[in-house]
Amino acid sequence: MIMKRIIIIVAIIAIATTKITFAQSKTDAAFNQVLLAYYDVKNALSTDKKDAAIEKVKVLTAKVNDVPNKDLTTAQQKVWMEQSSIIKSKAAQLAGSNDIKTQRKSFEGISYAMIKTVKTIKFNNATVYIQHCPMAKASWLNEKENIENPYYGSMMFDCGDISETIKSK
Repeated sequence: MIMKRIIIIVAIIAIATTKITFAQSKTDAAFNQVLLAYYDVKNALSTDKKDAAIEKVKVLTAKVNDVPNKDLTTAQQKVWMEQSSIIKSKAAQLAGSNDIKTQRKSFEGISYAMIKTVKTIKFNNATVYIQHCPMAKASWLNEKENIENPYYGSMMFDCGDISETIKSK
């Protein structure tokens, strides 16, 4: 009889922790989709593709809207609500412009919001590099170590350096 109770209790605990882990991994997966969409925008700008940047930033906005934030801590939720609002606002500015300089300025706001999000929520399933261009006085996230400058594109494609490395969680 005692053994049955122990087995039932262990089963309940296992189910409860699995549900919490699954919910968190679902949230992390959604955040990683946001990060991948962000990289697509960065890659479009770093290769001077302003039309692609417009299309990619629309995908980024959709991915931001898809993040289930109820599984975040209160502090994480606060940060995400603030930063996602900035990302969506700057994404709308970027999408509404055909001028690549204006797009890049909007991307700077998206980048700082993404940097704060990654550093605070720590969801990344791959190493993220925070890179900085001293000429633009701006930073961005990159999925690889090689510099791919979204603020100057082909004019100074590899201008910048890695200012921080965020290991995968």
